[in-house]
Amino acid sequence: MKGSSVEQSTDVTGEVKAVLVETLGVEDRAATIDASTPLLGSLPELDSMAVLELVAALEQRFGITVDDDDVTAEVFETLGSLTVFVQEKLA
Repeated sequence: MKGSSVEQSTDVTGEVKAVLVETLGVEDRAATIDASTPLLGSLPELDSMAVLELVAALEQRFGITVDDDDVTAEVFETLGSLTVFVQEKLA
């Protein structure tokens, strides 16, 4: 049996963060990134090409499919919103 939903949420957050850090190459700032960290418009590395790379990396890591319509500013607002999106795709 898997752990509680809180543990699963923490695991997914960590995995999404790992993909984000790796894709953007911001390992030097990884310790400062948490669920409330603003992404789009706040991380200069997260431009339109990086969003595409990040989506592809998330699809590969989690085995999910992200439709073009799913890629919105709201989804990429914070690490938390991105994690919720991935969790919904996994459900």
